[in-house]
Amino acid sequence: MKLYVTRHGETAWNRENIVCGVTDIPLNETGMEQAKATAQKLRDTPLDRVIVSPLLRARQTAALISQGRGLPMTIDPRIREQNYGIYEGASRFDEGFLNNKKSFAVRYPGGESQMSTAVRVYTFLEETARAFPEESVLVVCHGGICRIIESYFHNMTNQEFFQFNMGNCEVREYELNLPPRKEGETW
Repeated sequence: MKLYVTRHGETAWNRENIVCGVTDIPLNETGMEQAKATAQKLRDTPLDRVIVSPLLRARQTAALISQGRGLPMTIDPRIREQNYGIYEGASRFDEGFLNNKKSFAVRYPGGESQMSTAVRVYTFLEETARAFPEESVLVVCHGGICRIIESYFHNMTNQEFFQFNMGNCEVREYELNLPPRKEGETW
């Protein structure tokens, strides 16, 4: 499977450096323009389907990128952004938020850990590759999810993982070929 991954376009909270995980906010004007520009960049890229996070900012981005292409679009809750708990709406430079971000097995108070989020994202990647092995799939998701996807494909030190940032509407390309599961086999 050919996998194209993009982060949603800019939101007001992105612009203001506010932590936005599961808080459901729309794109701002810049975000809409970024998505339209990404649509132009991908216009000659063969795509078979779009899989998108259920959060509004990702759905708006996916709709703008795929407009006029007639692609099947699926919403998958496994690629919604990480729940940052008490840090939703805080500054992304908040010391507590940054300390939690470095502690992969620790849940954000009231939210998820990096590791629990990775479990759902890695499962999503593998199940998608097995379901659509010959297809080109566009995944529209979030910054934290993009970081986890990058870690699936590339070894990263803790520091590299912590510092990884994918820009709004930046697109990365990956290849994922997995053997089909045998009947009754679980991993």
